[in-house]
Amino acid sequence: MEDERSFSDICGGRLALQRRYYSPSCREFCLSCPRLSLRSLTAVTCTVWLAAYGLFTLCENSMILSAAIFITLLGLLGYLHFVKIDQETLLIIDSLGIQMTSSYASGKESTTFIEMGKVKDIVINEAIYMQKVIYYLCILLKDPVEPHRISQVVPVFQSAKPRLDCLIEVYRSCQEILAHQKATSTSP
Repeated sequence: MEDERSFSDICGGRLALQRRYYSPSCREFCLSCPRLSLRSLTAVTCTVWLAAYGLFTLCENSMILSAAIFITLLGLLGYLHFVKIDQETLLIIDSLGIQMTSSYASGKESTTFIEMGKVKDIVINEAIYMQKVIYYLCILLKDPVEPHRISQVVPVFQSAKPRLDCLIEVYRSCQEILAHQKATSTSP
């Protein structure tokens, strides 16, 4: 079963949450951010090139124009490959673990997998960000030495920064799977 709902990020931007229910013990959440705006890309490029042309008219050195074009292209490629994330995915399987995938605008993907035996809980935490309180979903990992303690906090959906209403949707489904996993692991 699959459904899609629209939510907002902390700045008011549009996000799309796709929920896929494969079984009672396996769910996937896909949070899609808006694509790169051609208008903003054009504005930045024109600003850099106009500034370079202004310097060129003052200095009469063509290297300034060549450098501006080169820096703009390298900057754009670097931004698309290392910064701009189009989609973040959280796949949770109760008997196996949690997989988090970030898909960049260039097509590059970054995947992190956490074994279910290392997961203590999934919680919604709050933080102060740019003079306001925001909420974020995070995975609490067990300390290998003392299982009752937390060794690490792994934030989820770091790039999209969805609002609380979206996080509650994901949180409830994750808690259902964690409860199912605990029930099946403790039953004889």
